[in-house]
Amino acid sequence: MESKFVKLKRLREKKGYSYEEMAEKLEISKCFYWQLENKKRRLYYDMAYKIACVFQMKPDDIFYEEFYVATK
Repeated sequence: MESKFVKLKRLREKKGYSYEEMAEKLEISKCFYWQLENKKRRLYYDMAYKIACVFQMKPDDIFYEEFYVATK
């Protein structure tokens, strides 16, 4: 199972987005986005939703395993 952080980085790189471009799309700082992707900041569902929208996906498609494990 691929972790959400590896999957998120892979999706970002596949689209050719930098940390800065992702941050702009999400209306957050580059540092904040970097911290999310590198597991230095907790990811809440509202931000997971915004990230999924950038990739035209559902949050569960990217983050389901992590949310499932966190609720056990």
